[in-house]
Amino acid sequence: MTGAALPRHGRAASVAPAAGLALLVLAFLWHISVGAKTIPLPVVARAILAYDPEIFDHLVVIDLRVPRAVSAVLVGAALSVAGALMQGVTRNPLAEPGLLGLLIGASFAVVLVVGVLDLAAPGLIPLVAAAGALAAAAVVWGIALAAPGGPAPLTLVLSGAAVSAFLGALVTIASLLDEETFDQLRVWMTGSLAGPDRAVTLWALPWLLGGLVVALGLARQMTALAMGDEVAAGLGLNVGRLKALALAAVVALTAASVAMAGPLGFVGLVVPHGVRLFAGQDYRLVLPWSAIAGAAYLLVVDVAARLVLAPVEISTGLVTALLGAPIFVWLVKRRL
Repeated sequence: MTGAALPRHGRAASVAPAAGLALLVLAFLWHISVGAKTIPLPVVARAILAYDPEIFDHLVVIDLRVPRAVSAVLVGAALSVAGALMQGVTRNPLAEPGLLGLLIGASFAVVLVVGVLDLAAPGLIPLVAAAGALAAAAVVWGIALAAPGGPAPLTLVLSGAAVSAFLGALVTIASLLDEETFDQLRVWMTGSLAGPDRAVTLWALPWLLGGLVVALGLARQMTALAMGDEVAAGLGLNVGRLKALALAAVVALTAASVAMAGPLGFVGLVVPHGVRLFAGQDYRLVLPWSAIAGAAYLLVVDVAARLVLAPVEISTGLVTALLGAPIFVWLVKRRL
């Protein structure tokens, strides 16, 4: 595997990471620049490199816009890599944290602990989200295994839809029983990058970085696993251990993303498929490019959420759903 030559489109993708990172930096600066008040890029650069608290624009950049842009980068990268991992492990082109129930599982667990039990410790939220995502994944997989034909792509998606609908109904019931408590979670539940909680972000960051490190460390093995369990085993890989590590990375990435921004659906579906158009199927390219492209994608989507109905701002999760749903339908028609 290590000595195999990359296909032509893979070689092209491997020599352009600097270009991808440059575009990501430009998207990051553009995201900070636009908003209710446009701040010129030179002012943005000065605010970042030579912050002056006496200048109002610098305060806006550093206190409001940079944290939001950083959240978009982290969450976009995490969900995209999680989606790419899930598609490789399950060999299901429709796999992603939202469609297979992990996002709503993590969200339901957070709502239960924060909204119902009133335990809002920042360090607890990523752990609770991870437990919810893992439990939802187990239930979805169990339902798919019990179905005729086993965990086929469509069966997994339908199982994920059923679990998501059930948990979503429970969240709605809980919110109706205690509307005052759930007012603070209402926007978060739609998927929002506005006003990220810095304490939660700091606690979620180790989960997210750990998930990315594990995912990138599995890149070479994931290429073999995506060809089938028999192929991977024939190459000497421990398939069970590899799948367990990939699942751990997916859960960590999903938990961190939900803790920071709520459930943002379809990011893990859209970005990896776009990446494969130029990076091919080699996960040594797919995973790092998914991280870069996912970060840039969510930056652009978040700008759209702020500007489409300006001065009214809509939740970023609503925009990702509006963009992702047609792509999901196209994939269903094309692949199934």
